[in-house]
Amino acid sequence: MSQSDRSWAEQIAELRARQAAALEMGGPEKVRIHRERGKLTVRERIDQLLDRGSFRELGSITGAASYREDGTMSSFVPANSLFGRGKIDGRVVAVCADDFTVRGGAADAAIHEKQIQAEQMAHELGLPMVRLIDGSGGGGSVKMLETNGYTYVPANPGWNWVVANLARVPVISLGLGSIAGLGAARLVSSHYSLLLRDVGHMFAAGPAIVAALGQNVSKDELGGAEVHARSGAIDDIAENEADAFEKARRFLSYLPSNTDELAPRAAPEDTPERCEPWLDEIVPRNRRQVYKMRQVLEGVLDRGSFFEIGKRWGRSAITGLARLDGWPVAIIASDPMIYGGAWTADSAQKLVRFIELAETFHLPVVHFVDIPGMLVGVEAEKAGTMRHGARALASVYQATVPWCTIIVRKAFGVAGAAMCNHTRYRYRYAWPSADWGSLPIEGGIEAAYKAQLAAAADPEALKEEITERLNRVRSPFLTAERFLIEEIIAPRETRPLLCEFANLAAPMRRPGRALFTFRP
Repeated sequence: MSQSDRSWAEQIAELRARQAAALEMGGPEKVRIHRERGKLTVRERIDQLLDRGSFRELGSITGAASYREDGTMSSFVPANSLFGRGKIDGRVVAVCADDFTVRGGAADAAIHEKQIQAEQMAHELGLPMVRLIDGSGGGGSVKMLETNGYTYVPANPGWNWVVANLARVPVISLGLGSIAGLGAARLVSSHYSLLLRDVGHMFAAGPAIVAALGQNVSKDELGGAEVHARSGAIDDIAENEADAFEKARRFLSYLPSNTDELAPRAAPEDTPERCEPWLDEIVPRNRRQVYKMRQVLEGVLDRGSFFEIGKRWGRSAITGLARLDGWPVAIIASDPMIYGGAWTADSAQKLVRFIELAETFHLPVVHFVDIPGMLVGVEAEKAGTMRHGARALASVYQATVPWCTIIVRKAFGVAGAAMCNHTRYRYRYAWPSADWGSLPIEGGIEAAYKAQLAAAADPEALKEEITERLNRVRSPFLTAERFLIEEIIAPRETRPLLCEFANLAAPMRRPGRALFTFRP
């Protein structure tokens, strides 16, 4: 047998030619137009997201080829879905990315098995899943009816893996262009999702289809990043693609690779003993005056570690990931600047989603409480606030992760009682500014003393007298005397206590499937 009979050089050359053709993506003209829109190509995105040189592509020569009569390939158009493995900060992740230069990212050019394999690989290997989404839909266009010569019953291939991954590995989806249909469903079926400002859009159906309903709107008006960040459909907005990749890397840094592991501790860069004297004065003595809760968080968490999630939605509640003495923790806090911190229907849904994230990935929760109760009024009732609030309360009681509560100010009613599951060991502290009960005195007097006030010759004078009497027993120290609150602390002492909690909670975390897990 001659050397040529044993050589596969010809086939290897063909392989290299096919791989080179795949690197051309949609061709020079499509790539030029794509870049003129200020967008990176799919391969540039992968290179910027992952550690240098770490991407291992799978299915690199998948696509549609044309052949000459002699059987040699005359042209090749790659599939517009790329996937493989790579590393983010040294950690192996699964990546699936859309190529908009090939058929606008539509599924009819994707060969959907690649997306299925990406999700299945993430699940079975326990790898975080990162999706770079830039596609125009799920089932392609109606032109496929003529091409195929038949219609089909809708199904979402691989959706079982999409759902299963939400209970198994961190899932991050970055919306890097205009996304509709199945692509939109993939975007929101994540633990963390974002859209690019001005460039990213998401729709069930785009403006052309909506116009048939008589609604003539722009892409920004229908499905711009700001629209969906305020509705809670996505978690964040990125200013550009580099910002999107940095946010993805940062989100992942707080989480384990899968539910069978525990989130890693970062090298502490802040002393646990740090006390901020200004915290003792941040809450005004006048209960009608507000303060900035995010400044409180800056004062007690590891410096620069707070990563807020869902800032533009359900705004009376603040949620995000942070570190205490290097340990990753989930943060819930009230925002007294919005409805006084009262729970709305949106903020309750936001809390459910976030508590499920913490429970799924075994993150201890720290809850900074300033809750006057559920939001009241006609609009609140129409929004179903009580049902959504009760669901959030159930999430608090179902959670099994370590939980620490800091009562900063108000804790009233059903929502205030959601500071923690009171039947568990209560790692709970209150500031001297704490104020609690079934109802706030302000507003509660009118309901409780309605008959007396109606019969009084001077209702306002009687109201002032009642207010003065009730204020005498309003002190949190009287509550502490009866051990109805575990401990009252000076605000400046909060950080050392929370760092102690984080270190105590670390060995209490248990890897494995949570009692209840994350849903989109």
